[in-house]
Amino acid sequence: MTAFLMVQGTSSGAGKSLLVAALCRIFARMGIDVAPFKAQNMSLNSGVTPDGGELGRAQIVQAIASKKAPSILMNPILLKPEGNTMSQLVVMGRSWGSLSAMEYYSRKSELWRVVKSSIAELSREVELVVIEGAGNPAEINLMDRDIVNMRVARLVNASVLLVGDIERGGVFASLYGTIALLGEDARYIKGIVINRFRGDSDILEPGLRKFEEMVGVPVLGVVPYVKHAIDEEDSISDRLSSAEVSGTDVGVRIGVVKLAFMSNYTDFLPLEEEDGVSLIYFDPDLPPSGLDVVIIPGSKNTLADLQVLKRAGFDTWLRLFKRRGGVVVGICGGYQILGKEIYNPYGVEANVDGMQALGLLNVKTTLQKQKSVYLVKALVSGINIVGYEIHVGTTLLEEGVKPFLKIVERNGVESDVLDGAISPDGKVWGTYVHGIFDNCDFRRWFINSIRLRKGLPPVESECYSWMENLDKELDRFADIVERHVDIESILRMLSL
Repeated sequence: MTAFLMVQGTSSGAGKSLLVAALCRIFARMGIDVAPFKAQNMSLNSGVTPDGGELGRAQIVQAIASKKAPSILMNPILLKPEGNTMSQLVVMGRSWGSLSAMEYYSRKSELWRVVKSSIAELSREVELVVIEGAGNPAEINLMDRDIVNMRVARLVNASVLLVGDIERGGVFASLYGTIALLGEDARYIKGIVINRFRGDSDILEPGLRKFEEMVGVPVLGVVPYVKHAIDEEDSISDRLSSAEVSGTDVGVRIGVVKLAFMSNYTDFLPLEEEDGVSLIYFDPDLPPSGLDVVIIPGSKNTLADLQVLKRAGFDTWLRLFKRRGGVVVGICGGYQILGKEIYNPYGVEANVDGMQALGLLNVKTTLQKQKSVYLVKALVSGINIVGYEIHVGTTLLEEGVKPFLKIVERNGVESDVLDGAISPDGKVWGTYVHGIFDNCDFRRWFINSIRLRKGLPPVESECYSWMENLDKELDRFADIVERHVDIESILRMLSL
């Protein structure tokens, strides 16, 4: 019989996703056949499964931690915010269009059937399912519409670990309040984990014992604050607010523009970890000095983000940056923003028919109704790469630009598609391919091309595989969790 362990949190960003990944890796190393599951995810970071379905990035990482191929069963419902009240709804890896919050809630019965069938099918394949909740399970205005927290726990009779983030302060109050508001559903909470603790655990210990007496639930672990290089679920991330991420011997300085609807900023994690590279995320109205490269990332609402960039005067600053020798890169929506125009004939984004873009690449984009979702293999500058496409829009090249790369395979089928564009001087390029910097040889080629422009010698240290690095990071974080969380008690709780 399949066992079910669920990780819920006192808030978004409490560390649920990473703890699930760590637990999946711990159990997988024990020889337990484990898989992750999250009924409903709200995130702008997503990836592509081997069969061409769109999946939340956190569940892809958790699948890797479980030593499993990512599957749409692991995250049947994905919401991708497009504004304050609208989100694109992705169900079983395919877009169902954009809905308001009320439209979404009106379809909860239909979506709950999808959740039930997905977890039932997944559970038939494995020995243990580690389920991730969303936000806080005790949001009293949403509990009657729940399809991701306690309703899932009730469905499979899951043992729930409740995670609180002590870094934010008020951890005991948030844990206590959550348990109190859950009412009868509090019986599913079998253990508590304190996350992101800094300091002397002996000082915390008396509070833990008193809290256990108050709520009748054991504290099973206190996980220390850990810096890591594991993909984040969403924009609640320390790395986006930190001033700078640097390697040693900094020779290349890269700035990534923070967009309101920024998606898949996980594209740039490999650059953060490179020696000789300093990477900073910055607001468009406060661009830093001394950059060699500016990257415009993907966007879930390209036209809205483009409007913000223009209002901030970023277009003027970026043209001056390029004239002074800077290199400009656009990934996915960022590639569209670098072009001349973006047409919106079907009202896919914002409330405009189209806009003039920044004009650094002589290309024009038309936003389409259909989303392109592919795992790809490609060739760029003689280098073989792998990555993925998730975009709405087709881009046509005009005079003076050439394609940036050639896609040779999409979802396992041979292809011959030219993608992206590069300016005649090579200082501006864009592509629809996410994950391009994950590729060791391309990443090193890109960094050394910037160093060459600056008159610096090339980096010749061993080039590491990002996937191998992610695997090592998952092991490292799992080791930390295993030392600080009572895994044996969890196994007994699950009868494993």
